Amino acid sequence: MKRAILIVDDEKDLLELLRRSLEPDLDCRVETAASGEEALRRLSAGRFDLVLADIKMPGMDGLELLEIIKRETPEQTVVMMTAYGEIDTAVRAMRSGAYDFITKPFEHEALVVRLEKALERSSLIQENRRLQLACSPLSAFQDLVGKSAVMQRLYETIRMAAQTDLTVLITGESGTGKDLTAHALHALSPRRRGPFVAVNCPTVPENILESELFGYRKGAFTHATENRPGLFQEAHGGTIFLDEIGDISPAIQTKLLRVLQEKEIKPLGETRSIVVDVRIVASTNRDLPAKIAAGSFREDFFYRLNVLPIRQPSLREHREDIPLIANHLLEKHCALLNRPLKRISPALMSQFLRHEWRGNVRELENVIMRGISFAASEEIGPADVGWAEQGERVSGGECLAVLPEPGEDYRRAKQAVLEQFNRRFLGRLLAESEGNVTQAGRRCGLERQALQQILRRYGIRAEEYRK
Repeated sequence: MKRAILIVDDEKDLLELLRRSLEPDLDCRVETAASGEEALRRLSAGRFDLVLADIKMPGMDGLELLEIIKRETPEQTVVMMTAYGEIDTAVRAMRSGAYDFITKPFEHEALVVRLEKALERSSLIQENRRLQLACSPLSAFQDLVGKSAVMQRLYETIRMAAQTDLTVLITGESGTGKDLTAHALHALSPRRRGPFVAVNCPTVPENILESELFGYRKGAFTHATENRPGLFQEAHGGTIFLDEIGDISPAIQTKLLRVLQEKEIKPLGETRSIVVDVRIVASTNRDLPAKIAAGSFREDFFYRLNVLPIRQPSLREHREDIPLIANHLLEKHCALLNRPLKRISPALMSQFLRHEWRGNVRELENVIMRGISFAASEEIGPADVGWAEQGERVSGGECLAVLPEPGEDYRRAKQAVLEQFNRRFLGRLLAESEGNVTQAGRRCGLERQALQQILRRYGIRAEEYRK
């Protein structure tokens, strides 16, 4: 495939001259754009090995265009054109990520040499990416699984973001694996040897979250009997992952805004600030712009968080990966539950491919765990996960795979049916509540103690369903 260059300048005559001269001399395809806005449209529609852009343009100038390009595709090679005598502006462009700059007017031969070097840089980046993909299975990336185009784009975004030290905001529906992306960002970053500290923000009460994040000094409050470092200090030199940050209060948002701006914290009861070297990765399943409009999320805090946005795709967006993911989860949980390796029946896999998966990979994982627990044979079928043959969910009373023959002993037959019902019905409840007995009891109308008695009677262990 021919190399491609995008030239951006508001002088249309110059664009045409450069297109006609560079295409044969560099043996490449040249496209042109007369404004920064048009350049961004062309970049979103296709890949270019090199962008050659003028700095001075009406509307969006070259520096603003460069900033947007490097934010969205940090590896893109960009060369800037500037008028003679504007070296300070060109230096600013280099500091913002431009590979090189060329002063006007320029000699054609010198321009070709400089652009050839820039194209060589792009070629090296692409070859490095190809080798990285060749050295690791396409179906797996860190702990993320999938080889669809959607997942490959996610992997590439993670690779690029990991090499920066900028704040990352991961957005996406619940159950998509935003925590796995956060771990991958840390594992591939220069901070990989430092600590990775994860904070599930909604699970920590607001009156405790501040002291957990920033620490406190002895005497700061009634029970502060000693100095205690916060999680930001524990993450010094590494990464802190603020999970579900959309659920924190405006007061904590204000405290974190200072950390993002100043890179320092102030423990409770301390008079001096402490500098911390921490990369912040945050995630949310909330619509933050809607929360901003409602006044429950600070706009300035959002823009400080959303420096490098990563969108985690829903499972519905890459259905072709479902067989890979399902089999990966099957192997994982058969080992964790100490069960022989099972397989998923074609009928159940067909249903997997048609299912909506509103709970995404987490919902799929729960279904897989249910099947491992209740399948009597090596193959997991629809009935083993509480699904009917046509793919519809069935109620607990309908999930019996085999009814006893009328001629069997009544008491033994009744006991067999009750045991099968309890194992499937309660197993599904525990899988969906991730082993939380209180939550499972609430969902089925039983007190915690009553449910625990039934679980003991049938030898069902809630801990096997916990993460």
